[in-house]
Amino acid sequence: MVFCLIFGLNSRFMPQSKDYPPPQSRITILRGILLGGKLNRLVLAVSLLLSSTMSGVVGYMWIEGIRFWDALYLATIILSTVGMNEIKPLSELGRAFTVFYILANFSIFAYFISVITRYIFEGELRQIFRRYMITEKVSRLNGHIVVCGFGRYGRKVCEQLENNGFRKFLIVERDKDKLLDHYGQLDKVAYIEGDATDDAVLAQANIARAKAVISTLPEDASNVYVVLSVREINPTVTIIARASSESAQQKLRRAGATHVVMPDAIGGMHMANLIIRPEVVEFIDLLNGVGENKLRLDELRFANLKEQYRNDTIHQLQTGNTSGVNVIGFKDAKQGFVFNPNPHRKFDEGDTIIVIGQENEIRAFMKQFMK
Repeated sequence: MVFCLIFGLNSRFMPQSKDYPPPQSRITILRGILLGGKLNRLVLAVSLLLSSTMSGVVGYMWIEGIRFWDALYLATIILSTVGMNEIKPLSELGRAFTVFYILANFSIFAYFISVITRYIFEGELRQIFRRYMITEKVSRLNGHIVVCGFGRYGRKVCEQLENNGFRKFLIVERDKDKLLDHYGQLDKVAYIEGDATDDAVLAQANIARAKAVISTLPEDASNVYVVLSVREINPTVTIIARASSESAQQKLRRAGATHVVMPDAIGGMHMANLIIRPEVVEFIDLLNGVGENKLRLDELRFANLKEQYRNDTIHQLQTGNTSGVNVIGFKDAKQGFVFNPNPHRKFDEGDTIIVIGQENEIRAFMKQFMK
């Protein structure tokens, strides 16, 4: 199943439009954090404190006829309950105002101190700062992979992406505890805490600049909604979606999914093939990274080929490599996949070859031929 997901992802990436919106600025991110309610209590406490202070300043200036700085001094010492000496003896009206001012503002100052204590000592400011850093990191992603859902299948997809060198991916998951259980700490991965069926959350994931989207949500209706929303935002992005039934598979394709994977169907076929053709299944397991002598499939596109090899034939590429990798497939830009291609056929613009080998062999092959 995972092999099908990753193989489909590798083989069907589409070219992206260059008309991308610019990354969010730090001001925009901070505004989003403020409007998102992360600092609501702190903003409220500071606003109440400032409003109360200015009310005291205006009151003392009007009642006692004193200067602004003297009035600010009086309002501050009363509000903070310091209780220092007055600037001058107050009038009866000034004393009455002071009594009212003390009683009205005692709870405001206590609330301000409690909020500040909570943000500093209970780690809320640290959490907000971490969220800011993650949001800024996400805002600058471009050509990335978005994985919607971090359940059984989403976790396996992320593991395979990491194992195959795809580090630039973003996870959308509403339960961040799942990410904590797997990664230990959240600064190791780019993620958005939210529901992938929410258009605002998808917008935060920079779908417009994404290279591919993989939707592994447990409900078919949710995956259909994600596919519809993503396709509307980015008409050219590759979308791979999970389905649990034939009807859901058809709906997902009509909604715009590039590939649809049915894990239950793949699992059933796999179990049946263990009886019907066990050696074939064992070979596929090797390709999926199971077993001691695990193999890896990879692809080499003409656009990524070094200049000195661009006039070579398939046979020359096969025999010229010193890594031990075998060329097992060929995709023509016009005809699609060609089985048993002529070995004297030249590697041309838009073509792709599929190679197989062990991890170290693939790395040596790519180092030799890929620019």
